[in-house]
Amino acid sequence: MAKAEATLEWDIYLLAGVGSTPGIFNDCKRELERRFGIIGRHPVIRELFPYGDHTQKLGRQLLEVRGDLSRLQGAAQFGGRAAAEQIRRLSAGHPVLLIGHSGGGVAAYRAAAILYAKGAIPDFRVIQVGSPKVPICSEYRDRISYYVAVDETGKLKDPITRLGSWGGWSRSRLGLWSWSKQKYAPGRIGTITVLGGHPHYFRHREPYVHPELGSNLVRTLNTIMEKTELDY
Repeated sequence: MAKAEATLEWDIYLLAGVGSTPGIFNDCKRELERRFGIIGRHPVIRELFPYGDHTQKLGRQLLEVRGDLSRLQGAAQFGGRAAAEQIRRLSAGHPVLLIGHSGGGVAAYRAAAILYAKGAIPDFRVIQVGSPKVPICSEYRDRISYYVAVDETGKLKDPITRLGSWGGWSRSRLGLWSWSKQKYAPGRIGTITVLGGHPHYFRHREPYVHPELGSNLVRTLNTIMEKTELDY
């Protein structure tokens, strides 16, 4: 895995999914700033709405996510390209950490792949939270993490994560073809125990606060950040 120069601060982007309202990441941003501040780091943290916010037509946003999920070469990557352009303008030459919720996780991967292939960023990590499954290039697998909500019994609580596919055909040494569900999967796949489901990973207030384990936001960040290595 390529390492960014140690002198460069990682820029952080929080990417929202379709129909999201402004302020969806307010608590998350404050908590990240607090956590990084404890270790003496002060990264720039920005929010992106690659498909637009709740004021935009939902049908159009869903079609754009579908385009970003497509495996067809040359398919339009609406959210991915929109996010890539904003990140290039603000963070060219810096390593970036992209945390994407729902469709924002799809756009995050597409944007990072575009920017890295063009040499606009020296390194990246993508964390997909409650996202549809988008096929990951083998070259980038170790940079991509994927998390899905479950309840305290381990039951899946996020139907959005059933959308899309990581599958692909593989050929054995004998020349036989077989379908692998994980062929294009991210390098790290995990679960987050939350109260609620798909819309609630980043909730920090009642009724999304466990009396002993804390809020959904705290549990989400505890899970994803302890597994994310940034080369400071």
